[in-house]
Amino acid sequence: MTLTIQELAHLCDAAPQGGDLSASIHSAADIMTAQAGQVTVLSDSKYKPYLKDCKASACFVSSEFHTEEAPAGIAMLLSKDPEISFLNAVDALHPVAKIDRQISPHAVIADRVTLGDNLHIGPFATIGQHCSIGADCEIHAGVHIGNNVKIGKHCKIHPNVVIYDNTVVGDHVIIHAGAIVAADGFGYKYRNNQHIKVPHVGNVVIADHVEIGANTCIDRGALGSTTIGSGSKIDNLVQLGHNNKVGRNVIICGQSGISGSCTIEDGAILAGSSGIADHVKIGQQAVVMARSGVSQDIKPGTQVWGSPAKERKVAWKELAALSKLPDLLKKFKELQERVTKLEQ
Repeated sequence: MTLTIQELAHLCDAAPQGGDLSASIHSAADIMTAQAGQVTVLSDSKYKPYLKDCKASACFVSSEFHTEEAPAGIAMLLSKDPEISFLNAVDALHPVAKIDRQISPHAVIADRVTLGDNLHIGPFATIGQHCSIGADCEIHAGVHIGNNVKIGKHCKIHPNVVIYDNTVVGDHVIIHAGAIVAADGFGYKYRNNQHIKVPHVGNVVIADHVEIGANTCIDRGALGSTTIGSGSKIDNLVQLGHNNKVGRNVIICGQSGISGSCTIEDGAILAGSSGIADHVKIGQQAVVMARSGVSQDIKPGTQVWGSPAKERKVAWKELAALSKLPDLLKKFKELQERVTKLEQ
């Protein structure tokens, strides 16, 4: 879509300053590569040096930006939240392609399935007995939905997702390609030199506005439910074990692994490659930094790092001290030699 700078500013709740407000904007780009006809954003001061040579036609900036610093010819779009204004511009300029909604004749839909209005069900999708699919959902090619699954309204299930029996999915949920929801948890008892499988007869319950990344696996509960709270976002390649309780607006980044029966409270962040032992509680707004291994409860609002994870400042001090160890050993050896000479 193409919009004038004036139209774009109005759409994104920004006040334009300078530039040619009648100029057309056809796309968005980052501040380092943007060209004429594109809009960009300056949301972080570390990118300010790039502004002077920027060739974009318009740039979203903070309302507190001094417009005299702007290069000639660029319209500065002053906004209370330039990042969000820019995201709105991206949505407007790069609209998602609409699909021709249909229920493919190659889809396999069991009896006694309740289908809402305005659905898209792609070829070779399969839907089991007693399922309910809400209005305006998109079920793409190759998706398998088991029996007794309930999916709310306005959900998008990308190709080759597998949703096992008895799963409950809320409204406005996005599940990306290859994700597996409600497979058996990894539970065994060792008896008589063999591993006895623990039956998993629970389910997975996903609240509204959750997004689940590609190739992520969420295991069902052994007896109860594995739950994902509203607004939480789970990255690609995440393993979420059985009976976990994930709160609201939680962020779990890629390649993280959460063992069974953990509680991740509201607003917590697990950075990339985090590892969480079983039965651990991560408090509200706590941050587990990248590649950390957590084996004990984390208090609300704290930041931890390392393996085993410790409070961030403590862990960094220990790391700094460890870097001095070679010099300390050298000095210790010198002192040891001096003591030996004195004793002789």
